[in-house]
Amino acid sequence: MYNCIVVGTDGSETAHVAVQSAVKLAKAIDAELAIVSAYAPVSEARQKVEAQDAPEDVQWSIGPSEEADAVLDSAAAEAQVAGVKATTYARDGDAATAILAVAEERSADLIVVGNRGMTGIKRFLLGSVPNKISHHANCSVLIVRTVE
Repeated sequence: MYNCIVVGTDGSETAHVAVQSAVKLAKAIDAELAIVSAYAPVSEARQKVEAQDAPEDVQWSIGPSEEADAVLDSAAAEAQVAGVKATTYARDGDAATAILAVAEERSADLIVVGNRGMTGIKRFLLGSVPNKISHHANCSVLIVRTVE
């Protein structure tokens, strides 16, 4: 049914709910998981300044995707504990575009996203990421309710 599931995360609690759902589903149906995190591009000048302030032994790891990589490592570890094969993708730019691109590259069967935890009148409208994905995906989309 589903061989490859793509899930996006920014490290937030609501995104974590989507990751948990994707991990459970991937485990249940023996699917691979592609975990995506987007980050804002950072200028080379800013990277150099940040690297100078860091201890010498970690300067090599300072880069524009540093925070996204940490978020992805955490999500991949959760998948690994569950016995799910996961590949991570840090992409610069818009989250929805990054998720859609990875889904297309991997010929994904399903994209899992959170509904962004909206309450009140906003609960009737999707957040910009799930809205964009639901309108532009070339595969099925599961929008996980991320708030009780």
